[in-house]
Amino acid sequence: MRKYLGNKKMVIALVGPAMILFSVMVLYPLGVLIVKSFTQWDGLNPSVFTGVENYIRLFKDPVFYTSLRNGLVFALIQVCIQVPIASILAFAVMDSGRISKKFFRVAYFVPAVLSITVVSQLWLSMYNAEYGMINKLFSALGFSYQQNWLGQGESAIVAIALVNTWQFTGYQFILLLSAARSIPDHYFEAARLDGCSKMKAHLHITMPLMQETYKYCLIIAITGGLNAFASMHIMTGGGPGTQTYTLTYLMYRSAFRLGNYGYGCASAVMLIVQCMIVSLVINRCVARERIVY
Repeated sequence: MRKYLGNKKMVIALVGPAMILFSVMVLYPLGVLIVKSFTQWDGLNPSVFTGVENYIRLFKDPVFYTSLRNGLVFALIQVCIQVPIASILAFAVMDSGRISKKFFRVAYFVPAVLSITVVSQLWLSMYNAEYGMINKLFSALGFSYQQNWLGQGESAIVAIALVNTWQFTGYQFILLLSAARSIPDHYFEAARLDGCSKMKAHLHITMPLMQETYKYCLIIAITGGLNAFASMHIMTGGGPGTQTYTLTYLMYRSAFRLGNYGYGCASAVMLIVQCMIVSLVINRCVARERIVY
């Protein structure tokens, strides 16, 4: 190994193609995005440099703060519901019998492989204020509580976030189950000999040894919430009004509906900065010492 690592030509030959591909697919578009965020550009004609005007407009735009808040609400709901439920399901399947393990692994993961369009249409019918299953369920249970789930700004973003949470809990479940099953059995055997229950074993053994996996789950849950787009585009179109906008939807509206690509690029840059800050904070605070077993 040292022989190959000391050979600069070999290192360049092995790493070079990957770096070229990464530069073409990631670094170059990112650089163009940042440059265009300082311009007035309609996507067709030559761009005009305007300095930080787009960012000044962005910070004065009330829709920007609505989008920022919605992204944070979306991410918070995913973290507080998706990760705990995925953990419970993973531990339950881990402790179940062999036949049930195979069944539940498939059953819990099915929503994650469904098209976002199919899932959104399914929940649109369930949220319907007149004939939706949720309101009908309240009526069947004797409650007079009826809600226009997607027609009110306060409940719409929460309702959409719950749809996304339901769909991708199975993805988190598979990640956590794989990590839990990779832990050596002798840890759990020693815990059983000491009289430790399964719940305590998961709390004091499984979860601490899965810190790296939990860090990854937190990052994808939060960043997935911050850049959410497809669900609200299909279910509400950003409405009512602009109440279900996120930064991704603001970018889409600015660039592809209004033809203001410079302003859309500025929104995209703010989204990237937001996701980078979240990732850095999580990497800084969670699993700072790598656990080897």
